[in-house]
Formats: sequence, structure tokens, C-alpha cells
Amino acid sequence: MNSALKKNIFIVGAIIALILFLDQAIKIYIKSHFSPGEESPIAGEWFKLIYIENQGMAFGTTFGSQAWHKLALSIFRIIAIIGIGYYWLQQAKKGVKREFLIAVGLILAGAAGNLIDSMFYDFVFKYDPCMPFNHLEGSGIKSDCGIFGQVETRHTGFLFANVVDMFKFEAHWPQWIPGIGGNEVFPAIWNLADFAITSGIVLIFIRQRAYFPKVKTINAVEKSDSNSSEIVSSNESEETKLDDSAE
Repeated sequence: MNSALKKNIFIVGAIIALILFLDQAIKIYIKSHFSPGEESPIAGEWFKLIYIENQGMAFGTTFGSQAWHKLALSIFRIIAIIGIGYYWLQQAKKGVKREFLIAVGLILAGAAGNLIDSMFYDFVFKYDPCMPFNHLEGSGIKSDCGIFGQVETRHTGFLFANVVDMFKFEAHWPQWIPGIGGNEVFPAIWNLADFAITSGIVLIFIRQRAYFPKVKTINAVEKSDSNSSEIVSSNESEETKLDDSAE
């Protein structure tokens, strides 16, 4: 293993570890100190903490009510993390730009952060089936929630726990904009892991030309060689015609 590869592994590994630590520290603090739905301002009224949990994917999107739905999502996350990790290592060995490796590392860290919730939170924290974010219509699992009666709730256990979300922007489109005026600019509630995934994807999208300059260069060289061959061939053809004419 060369020194450059070791350095990249150390730097990106440290970034991943930091994101995972901060992500879990924030989630544990929120679950330990906030009540469901409780809010706390971070920067005035436009950026705040709101404690919720979601049973699905990033930014609170859902996937289904059956056990295999959640299990499939968690297994997909595991496969994705392994695949991304393998891809990262292969790219690192090729000597790609460190910035690209960091971007992929952000995606890896975010996926791992949310997976940790699903794997362990049902064992670390007390499960209350009567909390609204634990309700799941169509699950077939019923719990007695007092005045609310029998409520269908989610499956529990390894890979079945909720993901904790807490950050929310309170910004609205101006009223004069047709169609979306007055609506929230970004209504989803998210966590640091979601932010890491999104940041990595956006970074790769806007910086892809800087990350893969060799592809463009090679194509340009191949095109130049092709044009040169056509010119040489054309010149040879003209010379042949001239010779034939002279004869």
C-alpha cells in the first residue's frame, strides 16, 4: 500500500468517523432530551430542531407497511454500503482526486449513520407503540393505546427501528409565485446523515468534470489521432490521383 493511498484512507476515514460520531451524538441527545414533536430554535424561526422519527428512507419518505418492506430497505442499505466502500477503495487505488474520495465518503457515512439507527435503536431505547411515528397502518400488529384504542404499529427488532430526524428549515416561497406561493421551500425534516448523503451527491454532480479530466483528454487525443489519420489518408489519395494523371 503506497503512502498516498494510506493518507487518503486516513483522511476520508477520519471524516467518516467524525460524521458518524456527530450524527449519533445528535440523535441520542434528541431522543434523550426531547419529547416527540418538541421544537427548539437554532437560528431564529427559519432553522429549528423538531424531534420526529421515520420508518423509511432519507427525508422521511416511506417504503411500505409489511415486514419485508423495512427489511428489504435495511438490507439494501447494507449492500449499498459494501458496494460504495468497494468502489471507494478501487478509485483510491487508481489515484483519483482526494476531493472525489471525500464526496463518496460522505455518501458512505450518511448511509451508515441511518443504518445504525435501524440496527440498534429498538434495543437501546424504550419502544412506545403509541407514539405516532410508530403507527403503521397495514402492518397487522395491534397495540392497545388507551383512549386511542387498538392501533396498528410497526415491526420491531434488529434492522426494524426508526431513523431519527431533527433539522427543519422554515422558509416559504413568496405569495406572488404562481402554484407554489406560500408553500414551504423544503418541508422535509432531516438529519446529519441525510445531509452528508446529499452533499456527497451534489458535490459529485457539480464537480464531475474536475474529478474525471482524463476521460475528456483521452477522448480528445483519440479524436485528434482519428482526424490525423483521415488527413494522411486524404493526402495519400490526392498524391495517387496526381501520379495517375501524370502517367
